[in-house]
Amino acid sequence: MNPARPLVRLENLAVGYGQHVVLAGLDLALASGSFTALLGANGSGKSTLLKALAGILKPLAGQIRWAAPEARPVRLGYVPQRETLDSLFLLSGFEVALMGTFNRLRPGRIVRATERARVGECLRLTGAEGFAGRPFAQLSGGQKQRILIARALAVQPDLLLLDEPVAGVDPAHAQAIMDLLVRLHGDQGLSVILVTHDLPTVRRHIPEVLWLQGGRAVHGPASELLTPARIEDLLELSWS
Repeated sequence: MNPARPLVRLENLAVGYGQHVVLAGLDLALASGSFTALLGANGSGKSTLLKALAGILKPLAGQIRWAAPEARPVRLGYVPQRETLDSLFLLSGFEVALMGTFNRLRPGRIVRATERARVGECLRLTGAEGFAGRPFAQLSGGQKQRILIARALAVQPDLLLLDEPVAGVDPAHAQAIMDLLVRLHGDQGLSVILVTHDLPTVRRHIPEVLWLQGGRAVHGPASELLTPARIEDLLELSWS
């Protein structure tokens, strides 16, 4: 991917729920091949913006303009903060990951062997192949997140959207998930937007920041936005 080419542009974007506007007046561009941390306090609109980018929420105003490669619709891989699959559906981890291929499945057709093999590779990449045959509902939080990332990768995405993928995950598995995302970005040039509260992890691994505060957004390099003075300015707090 050409890192200088914008993958998505937000033009005077407003997002929210019903008549309630959460974010407004967003104007920015994210480059293809970028790795961006989406930061902000609880209730600042991080998940709302991610859902709008994923197409789950329609904009209240403005535009989201995509520029996918090869003149085709953009492909998005979305990892929610938590999966709400009903435990009554006895799906295995593999079957959950297989859902990522359904956008390429024609009505009335079964999933081809080549697609199943692709899902197997995604599970291998995420380190989930060893437990993918077990019921999804019985997996640990970290194991579920690996399955959900594999599902998102099975989409063959141009952009991976992750809503706090390590929330509630033990430190060892959280580090493994972050290492995986850094590797996918570095090795494959995959564009990533990651919602997180973990500033030390952002400083170590993620070059760009999109900070939501007071219904607005500030976008720039992590090295500039995550200095103590700039954080104080963004949060409008005094450092002790």
